[in-house]
Amino acid sequence: QVQLVESGGGLVQAGESLTLSCAASGRSFSDYVMGWFRQAPGKEREFVAIIGQVETTTTYARFVKGRFTISRDNNRSRVFLQMNFLKPEDTAVYYCAAATYYHTGTQAYAYWGQGTQVTVSS
Repeated sequence: QVQLVESGGGLVQAGESLTLSCAASGRSFSDYVMGWFRQAPGKEREFVAIIGQVETTTTYARFVKGRFTISRDNNRSRVFLQMNFLKPEDTAVYYCAAATYYHTGTQAYAYWGQGTQVTVSS
């Protein structure tokens, strides 16, 4: 198993940046595909970005449009989400998740963090 703890959320204005961090503990971090998902009030949880065990493999949701960057540090067992040019519609709880295979669907992810709130004001 792996335990995940997100940090770095907060309140920002539109156009500003935030970097989310997820710290993992437990089984070897490098065995897992890591993903960031988000859930806004009244909406389903949705895929934001994922990164393979090898850092060069990444996939982003269309609404990211080059604004977000996912990265990982296997030596520190951490995954990051750099978010630039934030918009009010990016407001959501952001979750870090781990899976054993590469997939953008939430059903593939067995391990989840508790989430961190990101609020973007207009």
